[in-house]
Amino acid sequence: MELVRAKEALKKYFGYDRFRPMQAEIIQNILNQQDAVVLMPTGGGKSVCFQIPALLMEGLCIVISPLIALMKDQVEGLKANGIAASFLNSTQNSQELAITENMAYKGEIKLLYISPEKLMAAGFFNFLKRLKISLFAIDEAHCVSTWGHDFRPEYTQLGALREQFPTIPMIALTATADKLTRKDIITLLKLRDPEVFIASFDRPNLSLTVLPAQNRIGMIQRFLFNHPKQAGIIYCLSRKSTESVANKLQNMGFSAAYYHAGMTAEERSVTQEAFINDKIQIICATIAFGMGIDKSNVRWIIHYNLPKNLESYYQEIGRAGRDGLKSDTLLFYSFGDVLVLRDMIVANQSPNTEVQLMKLERMQQYTEAQICRRKILLSYFNEDLKENCNNCDVCKNPPAWIDGTTIAQKALSALARTGEQVGMGMLIDILRGSGRQEIIEKGYNKIKTYGAGKDISAGDWQQYLLQFLQLGFIEVAYDQNNVLKLTEASKQVLFGNRQVNLVQMAVIQQKNQEKKEEAKPKSVTQTLKDELFDLLLTTRKEIALSEGIPPYLVFTDATLTEIAELRPIFETEMKNISGVGERKYKQYGRKFLKVVYDFVLEKSKQNKKITGGTYLLTLDLFRQGKNFEQIAQERNRGVQTIVSHLAYLYENGYKIDIFQYVSLQEIEQIKEVHTKMMFVEGIEPAKQIFDSFGGTIEIEKIIFALAHLKRMNENV
Repeated sequence: MELVRAKEALKKYFGYDRFRPMQAEIIQNILNQQDAVVLMPTGGGKSVCFQIPALLMEGLCIVISPLIALMKDQVEGLKANGIAASFLNSTQNSQELAITENMAYKGEIKLLYISPEKLMAAGFFNFLKRLKISLFAIDEAHCVSTWGHDFRPEYTQLGALREQFPTIPMIALTATADKLTRKDIITLLKLRDPEVFIASFDRPNLSLTVLPAQNRIGMIQRFLFNHPKQAGIIYCLSRKSTESVANKLQNMGFSAAYYHAGMTAEERSVTQEAFINDKIQIICATIAFGMGIDKSNVRWIIHYNLPKNLESYYQEIGRAGRDGLKSDTLLFYSFGDVLVLRDMIVANQSPNTEVQLMKLERMQQYTEAQICRRKILLSYFNEDLKENCNNCDVCKNPPAWIDGTTIAQKALSALARTGEQVGMGMLIDILRGSGRQEIIEKGYNKIKTYGAGKDISAGDWQQYLLQFLQLGFIEVAYDQNNVLKLTEASKQVLFGNRQVNLVQMAVIQQKNQEKKEEAKPKSVTQTLKDELFDLLLTTRKEIALSEGIPPYLVFTDATLTEIAELRPIFETEMKNISGVGERKYKQYGRKFLKVVYDFVLEKSKQNKKITGGTYLLTLDLFRQGKNFEQIAQERNRGVQTIVSHLAYLYENGYKIDIFQYVSLQEIEQIKEVHTKMMFVEGIEPAKQIFDSFGGTIEIEKIIFALAHLKRMNENV
C-alpha cells in the first residue's frame, strides 16, 4: 500500500509513471524506518529516494548537503513541482533564517536543506529537537571518508546525529564510493545495520573518448562545431588555463566564460547563473564548478587536463546527460599532467597521500588502456560489465585481441596460492620464477604456479595485470599495503568457463587521432522532431525568462525530446509525458500543447503525413465557421468522418459546442439505449444505436452523444 502511495506521489509531483531501478526498494526501506546507504550515479535519481518518503512520512526531512548552490537548485526544483521545501545556510540574513525556522516549527515545509557546518553550529541541535523530524538524508556522504576523493573534516562530526536522534532513520547517499569509503560511511555516521543499495554505475548514454593532449584548442573547436547550441563544461587544472581557454573560444565566436575560486563570490554567482539559464553555452572551470549544479541539459564534458582520480572523473563526466539523453565526454591526456598532479598531492601532505598517489596511477592507467573504457570504470566501482560498451573510443577503434584465458588463470591461481597477500611486483616475480630472497623466505617458490609464466617478460606481465585490474579480475586493497585481491569475476575465470580476451602487446600504443564518423542524412521523422524540439526550446526559454528561473526547471531536455517525438495534441497525452506532473501541467502544459498544435497543423497544411494532423485540419476549418458539408467537400471526406473527427477532439478536451447539434435530452435517450444494448463486434456502436432507433435520431447526434458520455466518464 505504501509503494502505491509512493508511485502516486512520483506521478503527481515529478510526472513519472515508474521508478528507476532500486528507487522503490530504497523508499520501502526508509518507510520501514531502516537506515540505508545508497550508491547511485549522478543523474540516477538519488534525490527521489528521500524526497518521496519525506512527502509520505509525517514530519520534516532534514537534508545535509555540503553545497549551497545545490541546496538552492534542489529547493527551487522542489517548489516548481509543488513541494514545500526550504534551506538554511550562510547566504541568508537573520530575517530569512527566522522565517524559514518558523515555517519548520509550524510544519509548513516537508524538506529542509542545511550544510554540515550549520548542523554542528552551537545550539542548532536544540532547534532540531523542537521539530518533528521524519528522516535525516546525508548527501555526498563520501565526504566523510579519508579514503574518498573529496574528504571534508566537518562530515566526520555527523555521527552525532545518531547520538542525538537515535530513533530517526538515516539515509546516506553518494555517487562515488569504493569499498573502503562505504565502510567508513557506515562506521563514521553510526548507521544501524543499514541496507546497502548499489545501483548500476553504468551510464550508457555517455560516450567516453580519450585523446592525446596535442592541439587541444583545435580539437575542442572541431568538437564544438559538432555540438552546436549545446551546453557543456571544460574542466581545467589551473585558474590561468580556465581564463586562457575561455578567451580563445570567445575569439572563435563561441559563447564561453570561465569560473574558478580566485573570482569574487559575486563574479562566480553571475557566471553560474548565466550558465544555468542557458545564457552562456560553455563554462571553462576548475573542479570548483559543477558539484553544486543541478542542470539537467549539459550535453558534453571535456577534461582539458587529467583528473586526479577515477572518482573525480566519473563524478565530473556524470554532470552531462543527467536527463538520460545522449551526451559526449572527451578527456585529453598528457604525462605532464600526471607529474603536476603528483607534485600537488605530495605538497598537500594529506594523511592519505599514498592512497591519492595510487588513485592517480589508476587514472593514468585508464587513459593509457586499450580495453573498453566503460569496463574499466565499472570494475573500479566493483561492477562487472561482461560485454564491451561500443560507446567509447576503444570499442569504436578496437585493437587486436588474443585469448588470454590461460594467462589469466596462471596469474589468478598464483595470487590465490599466496593467500592474496602480495602486490603486483611480487606476483610478477613469482610467475616468472624469480629467486629473490623474499620469495624463498615466504615459501612462494613452492607453490604450484611458481615460474608458470617465465615465458612472458616482466613488462608484458605488468601490462596483462593492469588489464586484469581494469577488467575487474583483481582489485587493490589500499588499506592492506596495496596487496592484490581476487574478485567474483576472477572466480568465474578460475572455477567456471569464463573466457578472457586481452589486448596484444604489440598494439599497446597511444592513439593519435579521433575516428571521424560519416554524417548520415536525417530521416523525415527526425527532421520533424528536430524542428519541433527547437520550437519547444524557444518556448521554454521565453517562460524561464519571464519567471526568472532556469529553463530546465520548466521542463528538462528529456521531457521536450519526448514531446517532440510523440507530438501530444490532447491533455491526456501531454500528462503521460515523463516529467509532466500535475503542477507542471497546470503551469506550462497548455502553452506547450499550443506549440505542438500549431506545428502539427502547419505541417499538415503542407501535406505532410503527421499523427493527429487530420483531426486538426478538420478543426481548423470548423473554427473558420464552415459547416460539416463544406469541410467534407474541402477535405474530400465523408460528412460522418468529419463529425467523428470533431467528436473525438471534443471527447479529448477540445472546446467544441456539440450542444448545437445534440440536446441533453437526446443524450439521455441515447445513453439509455446504449446501456441496454448488446453490441456486435466489428460494427461501429453508433451505427448499431442508429439502427435501434430506426433512423429517428441522426447518426451525427449519436456520435456526439457517445463522445460526451466518454468525456464525462460515463463508461461507454
